[in-house]
Amino acid sequence: MEIIGYISALFIGLSLGLVGSGGTILTLPIFVYFFGIKDMLVATQSTLFVVGCTAFLGSLKKYSEKLVDVKTAIYFLIPSLISIYFTKGIILPRIPNEIIKTENFLLTKDTFLLVLFAFVMLFSSISMIKNSKVEDVDCFAKIPDANANHFKTTIVALIVGCLTSLVGAGGGFLIIPTLIMLKEHCMRRAIGTSLIIITVNSFISFLTDAHIPVDWELIMKITGIALIGMLIGNMLTKKIPGRKLKLIFGITVLLLGIFIIIKELFL
Repeated sequence: MEIIGYISALFIGLSLGLVGSGGTILTLPIFVYFFGIKDMLVATQSTLFVVGCTAFLGSLKKYSEKLVDVKTAIYFLIPSLISIYFTKGIILPRIPNEIIKTENFLLTKDTFLLVLFAFVMLFSSISMIKNSKVEDVDCFAKIPDANANHFKTTIVALIVGCLTSLVGAGGGFLIIPTLIMLKEHCMRRAIGTSLIIITVNSFISFLTDAHIPVDWELIMKITGIALIGMLIGNMLTKKIPGRKLKLIFGITVLLLGIFIIIKELFL
C-alpha cells in the first residue's frame, strides 16, 4: 500500500498545477488510507505541510507569468485567516471524540470530519462541472475586478478557513469556482491566485499546531514527489483549454467525494 501511496503523491502536485486545487483532496486520503495515519490531527498537519510547499512552488511560477491577482488574494485571506484561528481555538476543541454512538453505529470525530470534507467536495464539484460549459475568458483581455461580490466572497473565505482548520483543506475546490463565478477570473489566473491563498492558509494553519508530532521523513518524501508533480502540471496547463481543465477538476473531485463517503459510512 505504501508504494501506491508514493506513486499517488505525484498526483498531488499534478492536480495543484493543472487546476489549482485537489492537493488536500488527494493528500489527506493518501496519509489516511495508504500510510495508515488514523489520527486526523496528525493526518491534517502532515497534509498542510505537503500542500503548502507544493502550492508555494506553483504560485511562484504563476506569479512570474502574471497570472496571480494579489489584491483578490489579500481580500480573500483576511476573513479566511480569521476563520482559521476561530475554528482551531473555539470549534475544533469542542467537537466530541464520539459524536453519535448507538448499539449498531458509531460516528467518531475523525469520521465526521472526513465525511464533512467529502460533502463539501460534492457541492463544489457540481458547481464546477456546470461552469465548465461556459467558455473561459481571455486571461489578459479582461482583468478581473477584485472588489466584485465582496459579501459572497467573504462567506466562501470563512468556509475555506474553517475547512483548512478542520481537515487540512487548502480550499482550492471552493476558491477556484468563487474566483471564476464571482470575480470573473479566467481559469489559469484563478489557479495562480488560488495557489497563493492555499500557500498562506496551509502554512499559517500548520504553524498554529506545530506542537503536533508528525513523521517528518514520510512528509519530506511525499513533498518531494508532489513537487515533481507540480512541475509537470505547470507544463501541461498551458496545453489544455480552460473549459477542459474545469471539467477534469469537477469530475475528479466528484468521484473522490463519493469514494470517501462510501468508504467511511458503508464499508
